[in-house]
Amino acid sequence: MNIDRIVIVAGIASLLGGCATYASQSAGPIDSAALGEANRQTYAAMIINPEPVYTTDMATSGEMAAAAIERYRKGTVKQPERVRSTISTGGGSSGSGGGGGGGGS
Repeated sequence: MNIDRIVIVAGIASLLGGCATYASQSAGPIDSAALGEANRQTYAAMIINPEPVYTTDMATSGEMAAAAIERYRKGTVKQPERVRSTISTGGGSSGSGGGGGGGGS
């Protein structure tokens, strides 16, 4: 009987936990438009150039992929070409906390 009560109480507590809010009343209303902003900022930080301009078509084919896999298996992988960004991700800091990143290349 005692275990039944523990299971019931644990079930009710877990159900009520779903009703809890993550903001306090003193913080004011939640701006639903701002939800997910951290993800959007993270994605933007990962994009070097959202609208790249290519002067030639990108060369790709099944044969090139197969050759790359074979080089990988043999341990003779080609080093990738260094690509320079048109946008600086330079460091430096302002205010308190945080601090520079790796300088842009």
